[in-house]
Amino acid sequence: MTSNAPSVLAITGGHVVPVTGPAIDNGTVVVTDGVISAVGGSETPVPAGARVIDATGSWVLPGFVEAHAHLGVHEDGEGWSGNDTNEMTDPNGARFRAIDGIDIEEIGFRDALHGGVTTAVVKPGSGNPIGGRTVAIKTWGGRTVDEQVLAADVSVKSALGENPKRVYGEKKTTPSTRLGVAAVLREAFVAARNYAADRDAAAAEGKPFSRDLTKETLADVLEGTLAWDQHCHRHDDIATAIRIAEEFGYRLVINHGTEGHKIADVLAEKQIPVIYGPMFTSRVKVEVRERDIANLVALDRAGVQVAITTDHPVVPINFLVHQATFAVKEGLPRETALAALTRNPATILGLDDRVGALEAGRDGDVVLWSGDPLDLDSRVEQVIIGGTPVLVPGEDGPRVVERGECFRG
Repeated sequence: MTSNAPSVLAITGGHVVPVTGPAIDNGTVVVTDGVISAVGGSETPVPAGARVIDATGSWVLPGFVEAHAHLGVHEDGEGWSGNDTNEMTDPNGARFRAIDGIDIEEIGFRDALHGGVTTAVVKPGSGNPIGGRTVAIKTWGGRTVDEQVLAADVSVKSALGENPKRVYGEKKTTPSTRLGVAAVLREAFVAARNYAADRDAAAAEGKPFSRDLTKETLADVLEGTLAWDQHCHRHDDIATAIRIAEEFGYRLVINHGTEGHKIADVLAEKQIPVIYGPMFTSRVKVEVRERDIANLVALDRAGVQVAITTDHPVVPINFLVHQATFAVKEGLPRETALAALTRNPATILGLDDRVGALEAGRDGDVVLWSGDPLDLDSRVEQVIIGGTPVLVPGEDGPRVVERGECFRG
């Protein structure tokens, strides 16, 4: 007979850091059927029959959220054959979807687990003015990528600055300047606005209407279903991003924001969040010549909501926490650094009902660390996604629980 009893996992005795509340010494986290059902002190009841993980001596945190990655679409170490990040045959790629290019066996997924990352928002690249739809996925546990999807309706990736200017300039076609890139965006949104009006009119009259996936996606941006993830580094490109967003009224998220510190007060005043990074890179092009970890600190001090990104594989995804550690060395408060890995990216991209904190009702994505994750000598010991252990102690250190093991029960 198949049991209808709930699956319960209890993590006890650890230093629990919920992120949204004070830390709890000798704390307990209970996960029931993949969802956190209780977080509290040692007095928290552990249901009879629960599987218990003794976390004594460990720090217990929510899984980290990588807010801007090319995980699985730009396979680390696979060269051109594993790079499906940019479909650069059309400047307006709103109809392209990152999920269609994700290989969940990319080595980066295993790296993510060893870095405590349990959720990643995978985005198309920045070669196009409009790159396509992003997707939020868990970093392990599915037979297919579809079974790892946390949210399919997250955002659309767009790019300003050097990348699209260079790509299409080399093709000797529009856009080859910053003016041209901005014009592509405006024309696309005007077309999407007209499309939505025609669609709604046809629906009201009961008439047939032909779908256009490109315009349909941008109509979702205008209607607020999808955020607008704007790749931009220079302060003038950030200003252009703000200008166009206000012209069309969509929800803007700045990605990278290298020179965001120069207009940090503007970003704070307009409540525009910044997904900052990657920080462990050389100054490979003009628009990142002022790259500095201290710029992130300046954004936070101005009151800008910030998240931290590796832009994997630009920086390996397991180094996400190390970027936060170095930001602390530059003056970022430790609480903000942890929030920038958990609560903030989840909130910025509308995932905070599921991930980003240890709270009842959120997904049971829990990571056990040997100590404070912001200390360089701390290591990930165990990872649990949706109540299922996916990185467990092994003879030679933590080992990934292979997919087939996750499915057998």
